[in-house]
Amino acid sequence: MLRIDLGALREGPVDMVQAVPADDPLFEQLDFQLSGPVQLSGRLMEAGTGRYYWHGGLRTRVKSACRRCLTDLDLAIDQPVEVLFTEDDGTDDPAAYSIPQHAAELDLREAVREELILAVPEYSLCDEGCRGICPTCGTDLNAGTCSCERQPDPRWAGLEELRAALPDDEVS
Repeated sequence: MLRIDLGALREGPVDMVQAVPADDPLFEQLDFQLSGPVQLSGRLMEAGTGRYYWHGGLRTRVKSACRRCLTDLDLAIDQPVEVLFTEDDGTDDPAAYSIPQHAAELDLREAVREELILAVPEYSLCDEGCRGICPTCGTDLNAGTCSCERQPDPRWAGLEELRAALPDDEVS
């Protein structure tokens, strides 16, 4: 699975369509949880001697939580993938993966895992206008207001003193 016989490229580009189950060991110890299989598609072609180019995409769904209000989310991930595999160990291209000299097959697993990690947003929002939760009582401010009295942040006290010292016509 996720291995392509490089000998097949002698006849031309190799197309692939594959679904990798969410519980595949490839996806263990990620900082997020998949809520569905990872659908892969693409085309692998030669890009010169000892170089192979994979152009395709991956699609899946990821469980997450809103950064502001902690509402559970199920995010759709649809990411184009463009990866270069090369036998050149000295490549400085961060999008290139080194493969052994004269390899008989190409293993896409590392590239799929890394591209998936890069595709998942670090922080998610249920809505751009999400108001979050009250830091005092934990009320979801999207559902209504709370009765907590807002206390000024003590870190701004020094600036408030400077502001109070300014004449009224200079305060804006």
